[in-house]
Amino acid sequence: MKIKLGLIFGGMSTENEVSVMSANSILKNLDKNKYEIFPIYISKSGEWYQYNDLEDIEISEEMDKRNKIGNIMEYLQKLDVLFPVLHGAYGEDGTIQGLFEMIEKPYVGCGVLASSIGMDKVYAKVIFDKANINQAPYIYLEKYKDKYKYVDKEFNRKIMTLEESVDLVAKEIGFPVFTKPSNSGSSVGVNKAENKEQLKEHIQYAGKFDKKILVEKGIQGKEVECAVLGNENVIASCVGEIKPADEFYSYDAKYQNEDSKTIIPANLSEEVSNKIKKIAVKAFEAIDGKGLSRVDFFVEDKTNQIYINEINTLPGFTKISMYPKLFEAEGIQYNELLDKLIDLAQE
Repeated sequence: MKIKLGLIFGGMSTENEVSVMSANSILKNLDKNKYEIFPIYISKSGEWYQYNDLEDIEISEEMDKRNKIGNIMEYLQKLDVLFPVLHGAYGEDGTIQGLFEMIEKPYVGCGVLASSIGMDKVYAKVIFDKANINQAPYIYLEKYKDKYKYVDKEFNRKIMTLEESVDLVAKEIGFPVFTKPSNSGSSVGVNKAENKEQLKEHIQYAGKFDKKILVEKGIQGKEVECAVLGNENVIASCVGEIKPADEFYSYDAKYQNEDSKTIIPANLSEEVSNKIKKIAVKAFEAIDGKGLSRVDFFVEDKTNQIYINEINTLPGFTKISMYPKLFEAEGIQYNELLDKLIDLAQE
């Protein structure tokens, strides 16, 4: 008896296209003898469609309206396991996971709490602080009318102008810094600032994607990533290094610039690699992770100091994505990894 598997992709976030790429790779690697696959596309406007081609996913602007799913709950109820391949808002932030919980269907990946924490960079930082995991110095700002609120470590808020916010960053953490929307993935809205003028622009730009803005000290060093897998007995992959084609691992460097390279395993000592693997599992467990995540770090050049950057609870699954490549280096092939994730969902 085949497992009825709902493969859900697309979504209402800025990462709709990335999600389609991930779903394409997954579809090609799922065992058709083991699973009866039901591909489901969510459009950018939030409409759900049954997708009928099991060979290759190509999304046109106008999906065939005849394939629109009328009663979503009823449609999902007939499936055994749900596999969300949704990146960004409404897909990896706990919202769709809440829907799956409501209809009591097993699903691949983290639950509501871990998904929402992982998506919100500010709150992930709060949890990592509590878990005593080393992080780069950061400032948390919130857009407030035509001004900003500075939120300190004890969550006291102080209203400031943009200029005052920039002065605070310069005084507290110095340059270079990275500005990030708190709730955004695939490096959307992320910029590097070397001076006050750039920082002014980048804070305003990040504010277009989310009212919560994170400003972090830039770390001079290697960008590395570690994949984790499991529910109770969590395992970590080897560590991989990112060599971005751009100045940092931006959206373009991730998905559109073929000069970006990955080194697996990373050129690190065994001691540093083992520390990263332990911290990756700790971070995953700290947010109450389940199934899978990819944990990103910086390793400072001069000191070999490890800084956690962020945790991604629904990492990319394209053929060039780090998550499957890291486990492939451990001897777990892509199709085997998919089987393990579906088993963990049912567990």
